[in-house]
Amino acid sequence: QVQLVESGGGLVQPGGSLRLSCAASGSTFSINAMAWYRQAPGNQREYVARITSAGTTNYADSVKGRFTISRDNAKNTVYLQMMSLKPEDTAVYYCNAAINWSLYWGQGTQVTVSS
Repeated sequence: QVQLVESGGGLVQPGGSLRLSCAASGSTFSINAMAWYRQAPGNQREYVARITSAGTTNYADSVKGRFTISRDNAKNTVYLQMMSLKPEDTAVYYCNAAINWSLYWGQGTQVTVSS
């Protein structure tokens, strides 16, 4: 069994920062790309950022320059450092990982940006 568990969400004021974590556990023999997606109320889930096992990163235009994705392969964990947060960043954030040639999703963590 493979599980992805996100943490680090919460309420933050506009301009603030948060760091999300997503830890993979279970029979994680091979973890390839890991990514973050988000879904705001009434919207479809959208791509945020991705990092390969080699550390190559890619970002959605909406977060480029404000968010940083990173990973600790020894801990099977991916992070999303979010800075200069805006109200439109409010969403449930999900991590996604290619593990053992299958795709897994976490349960999501709520991020709310509001004054």
